[in-house]
Amino acid sequence: MSVDEKLRVLAERIKTHSSAMLTEEALKTAIVLPFLAALEYDVFNPDEVIPEFCADAVGKKGEKVDYAIKVDGDIRILIECKPISTSLDKVHLAQLYRYFSVTNAKFAILTNGRTFQFHTDLVAPNKLDDRPFLTFDLSDLQGQLTGELKKFAKSEFNVDGILQSAHRLKYTSAIKKEIANVMENPPEDFVRMVTAGLYSGRFTSQVREMFTPMVKAAFRETVRETVQSRLSTALAETEVPEIGLAVDDEEEIATSEEEREGFMVVKAIVRDIIKPARIFMRDQKSYCGVLVDNNNRKPLVRLWFNRSVKYIGLFDGEKEEKMKVDTLDEIYEHADRIRQTANTYSAA
Repeated sequence: MSVDEKLRVLAERIKTHSSAMLTEEALKTAIVLPFLAALEYDVFNPDEVIPEFCADAVGKKGEKVDYAIKVDGDIRILIECKPISTSLDKVHLAQLYRYFSVTNAKFAILTNGRTFQFHTDLVAPNKLDDRPFLTFDLSDLQGQLTGELKKFAKSEFNVDGILQSAHRLKYTSAIKKEIANVMENPPEDFVRMVTAGLYSGRFTSQVREMFTPMVKAAFRETVRETVQSRLSTALAETEVPEIGLAVDDEEEIATSEEEREGFMVVKAIVRDIIKPARIFMRDQKSYCGVLVDNNNRKPLVRLWFNRSVKYIGLFDGEKEEKMKVDTLDEIYEHADRIRQTANTYSAA
């Protein structure tokens, strides 16, 4: 079972069995240890996954952090667990603060089993940041999250690489949150700015109340129309030749809307590696192929969507590996693999 599949199992478990994880110990057994196992750590090896880790140099006898993870013989990750009913706050980082400064740890995870917060020392060396660089809800794995989590896997663990991602994630996640806040509750300054050329009178409270809901609605519509426009453009670029209507054994093959959307997702993932005009879709009876240069010898992805359980086929050379997907968004979780394949064709 792949890392993606193991994380999906945990996501379903937290959705359906969270009421049975009310104690911290139950949470550790059902979620935290399987989470570490999914990232390839040997949870049964006390020299790799150390429970109830205590560092004498901390100066507070008897105080322990729930788990310490060793990578190549050094403490690299600290984990503090709280009951699932706990609303995580920086006050819960107290033990992680102290242990981070006296060990070789570079990352600290605070979790209640559902919410995971990843911290490091981007602001000041060897001092744990208050603000996490990555926060996610395990029951709602979205976008490229599993790709980021795989960087913490034992076989891929690289401190410098993760720190580069952490710096980007910290600021992009904060910016996205602010944009979402502006969209939901446009501040007065923003409303003034976008309506400055529309209204010449005094900007009174009544005027603000009149324009604010309009600005909110217009913001949403602009985002929606932009997405639709890009999808339409991507579809238009794929209409030569009629790759959605192949003929096999004199039976017409109908390309589904889901296959078209999946094709566009793949195209978006690799657009900075391979020019969009080089990406083609060729539908077959059993699967829909995404090809480079419309060449069967250059498969990028296969969409096995003509069945109740859907898969995408990922390629490493000529070898295909099928990965189960429940939604189109899950294709993004395999973005790194898809981009690696695209790189093999980029120079051609």
